[in-house]
Amino acid sequence: MARRRSRARLPMAVMAMVAVLGTTAVAGPSAAEAGPDRPTIRYTEYGIPHITASTWQGLGTGYGYAAAKDNICTLAETYLMVNAQRSRYLGPAGKASPGQSQNSTTNLNSDLYFQRINDNRVVERLLEQPAPNGPEPEVEEGIRGYVQGYNRYLAETGVDNISDPACRGAAWVRPITELDVYRHAHAEIIMGTADPLLDGLVTAAPPGASAAAAAAAKAPTAAQRAKSAQDTARRIRDAMAKSRREGMGSNALAVGAQGVSGGTSMLLANPHFPWQGKNRMWQSQLTIPGKVNVSGASLLGLPAVNIGHNDDVAWSHTVATVAPFGLFDVQVDPLNPTYYLVDGGWQKMTSQQVSVDVLNADGSVGKVSRTLWSTRYGPVTASVQGIPLPWVVSAHAVRDVNMDNLRALNTWFHLDQAKDVHDVVNTLETTQGVPFFNTIASDRKGNALYADIQATPNITDAHAQSCLTETGKLLFNQTLRLPNVPPVSIFDGKRSACDWPNDPDAVAPGLLDPHDQPRLIRSDFVGNANDSAWLANPEQPLSFPRVMGDTAAPRSLRTQELILTAQNRINGTDGLPGRGFTPENMRQLLFADNSRAADLALNATVKACQDTLFGLVLVDGNLVNISEACPILAAWKSHDFTLDSRGSWLFENYWYQLAGGKGVESLPWRVPFDPKDPVHTPNSLDPGNNAVRDSLARAVFAMRAAGIPLNAALSDVQKVTRNGEQIPVHGSRHELGVLNVVTPGLVDGKMDITFGSSFVQQVRFTAEGPPEASSVLTYSQSADPTSPHYADQTRLFSAGQWVTERYTEEQIAASPVLVTKVLD
Repeated sequence: MARRRSRARLPMAVMAMVAVLGTTAVAGPSAAEAGPDRPTIRYTEYGIPHITASTWQGLGTGYGYAAAKDNICTLAETYLMVNAQRSRYLGPAGKASPGQSQNSTTNLNSDLYFQRINDNRVVERLLEQPAPNGPEPEVEEGIRGYVQGYNRYLAETGVDNISDPACRGAAWVRPITELDVYRHAHAEIIMGTADPLLDGLVTAAPPGASAAAAAAAKAPTAAQRAKSAQDTARRIRDAMAKSRREGMGSNALAVGAQGVSGGTSMLLANPHFPWQGKNRMWQSQLTIPGKVNVSGASLLGLPAVNIGHNDDVAWSHTVATVAPFGLFDVQVDPLNPTYYLVDGGWQKMTSQQVSVDVLNADGSVGKVSRTLWSTRYGPVTASVQGIPLPWVVSAHAVRDVNMDNLRALNTWFHLDQAKDVHDVVNTLETTQGVPFFNTIASDRKGNALYADIQATPNITDAHAQSCLTETGKLLFNQTLRLPNVPPVSIFDGKRSACDWPNDPDAVAPGLLDPHDQPRLIRSDFVGNANDSAWLANPEQPLSFPRVMGDTAAPRSLRTQELILTAQNRINGTDGLPGRGFTPENMRQLLFADNSRAADLALNATVKACQDTLFGLVLVDGNLVNISEACPILAAWKSHDFTLDSRGSWLFENYWYQLAGGKGVESLPWRVPFDPKDPVHTPNSLDPGNNAVRDSLARAVFAMRAAGIPLNAALSDVQKVTRNGEQIPVHGSRHELGVLNVVTPGLVDGKMDITFGSSFVQQVRFTAEGPPEASSVLTYSQSADPTSPHYADQTRLFSAGQWVTERYTEEQIAASPVLVTKVLD
């Protein structure tokens, strides 16, 4: 279907390509013909580049040129951020989103954060180290080439002739250096800490001596300390849970030989990444004949495939439940609060003045300076995820497990060349470069791998229990559990022994031994939907240090849906023909958009609605008649979030009222969670519980206030805007237990899609022959509204369709829209 569509639009697509590339729409050199100085970019349907070269540098050149052509403004703004110049060109009050969620900070705070890193030469010091802590030679060559390709495109085009109006003629668009690219890579690696802590790290300031002394004189009682600890822990937990709900997530499913029909293994990659900004993904195929042939997607501007496949292995990543940072509570001297107590003696904090340029209201450029503070454990923060951590009788210092990590670049370059899942495990263990991600993979030999082997703080269970503060115990243990919230540690900074110890088997200081981190290889299936490693496969539950997540605790509805989808397909109990996964039914099952929440709770919700006397509910001071909602929900028997479903939007708003911000186990279920049956419990929603009725009333009131009919089709209300065209989008929020996650939010003051399914790929291996893959990049290849590839795959995604991959030379050459660019 995708090809028929492309043929129908061939003349326009080819003319647009020719205008951009200044070449002809004919087949060009094959991968084997690309010389060392002639990187070749061949574009097939939907603007997907197939880049070939004979060296890593040439491959990087092709990648840099093609990535800049599609997304020059997004990339240029990223380099502006990591060089701490947003305030200089965009003003200090503007917004920046350096982390993994859409929670934004000011340009000024972002600049101060990155300027401190740059002043401390963090990235430069890492570049001076040998591998694995420093980049390997092939990484250096690839990034050197990337810079050349990016700068070549910019030179050929000219800043004033950039087609994207977002940065056309902008003074901040400039040629880049290798250091810019490494800084960008480092910013991606540390964003798991930057997101919750950036503002606190650049606003922490010591109190006056009198304030500190007065606070110290008011010694709280034990009961007051306990209440304060619980309140702080709960607020941090709730804020982090909200950030996780509104930020990155992912599903991935690897199916081994036992679960595949007509092949040896399969992989479904379904990352839920931002639809705007620096964390967009971008698709390509990268080939050096005889060395590497890899296809998939990367975070824009990183010249390697992060999620994809080669000839023998397919892999994806999902956001893990490891907290990539830890806090240290340090007692300060009330008379001099920049001194803190360690092992019975006072140590002085180090101060550092950080200055950045800012654009003043009159157009002049001034400077803003702040004094930032650090301890032996790391820099001092005033908050975590916006929750204040007052610097009074104590201060909180941060240690970031990824601050000294550039190893992720080596990790991805090696994954691109892996031969089987054992190669994948070896790469993860020897680099420990993966930041806050799980890895799920399948190989041609029929293996399915789950591995949570990453840069993890060296916090054993025993070390944690001996060093956690009262607040830290509540956060780190399961006392205040919410799904998918990482176990944040707060340690007693008065004891130097509470710092993360060095493990001789870890790659770098302070890292957990990779052999203690969970992994599982099976022939049926493994998967992850952002819960911990415990139920990668429910037939073989995993155990691991608490720092990596929880065990024997309720799973999210999305995790349940992923496991049940795999089990039912392999057993042939899902109503589809046959048993085992095929490319067709894997794609069908993902875009069926089934809601686990509806499976569990729709009937009880309908009963609660029907049992409401006269249909009237008094809630939040409003008398709401919910009777109209009852037949609409009762008729929604498909439980899906496809575009033509009616009742789904009403159920989503109701469920968000009932379950938003809560753990699934906290809802009014009649059957509680049972760790012996974690996939099917809790269940049986209580229709007599007032929360069910009241949540439905709130949803009905909100939809009527917004002028949305209660029986509105999903296509009428959930859309993304491209050049004024509103494209309907199927899927739903993760709380609904839908695998195809789509998260609406505000973009430039208007409702749009902010996060969700991004680069979706399905790969099948057979005993012989090339991998069989299909994919869709939901927001399309280019952020440039003038590009022909600004919305083409978005329309494809809306229609539930996929791009059949062109991977072999024969497949690429057969593309009816083939356009070639040779970089002589």
